[in-house]
Amino acid sequence: MLDHVSIGVRNIAKAKLFYDAALGALGYRRLREAADLLGYGADSPRFWVSPTDHPVDPDMRTGLHFCFTAPDRASVDAFYKQALAAGGRDNGKPGIRDGYAPDYYAAFVIDPDGYRIEAYCGGQ
Repeated sequence: MLDHVSIGVRNIAKAKLFYDAALGALGYRRLREAADLLGYGADSPRFWVSPTDHPVDPDMRTGLHFCFTAPDRASVDAFYKQALAAGGRDNGKPGIRDGYAPDYYAAFVIDPDGYRIEAYCGGQ
């Protein structure tokens, strides 16, 4: 249904380090870059990051988060590790999520601007 998502960040250099590491662990890469724009994806950019003075205020109560598909559980684990090493914060260690689906394996982090990010795979 969605073609792409764009977010605004306070510090694009920090965001670049974070998303290069976190999304790289899932097989996505930075496909576009300009002074005021980063575009990530597999074949074409689907996740855009740009600087702004007014990003969305982080608020755990909003329910807003972005979930990225992972090819396997090992990449979910790598996403979590790389995201934390690149300035993210823990919001849920990798593992099966009871109540979601029997094979829903995911990890949750918070990026440097407060956006909640998830990596997910089904199956083994």
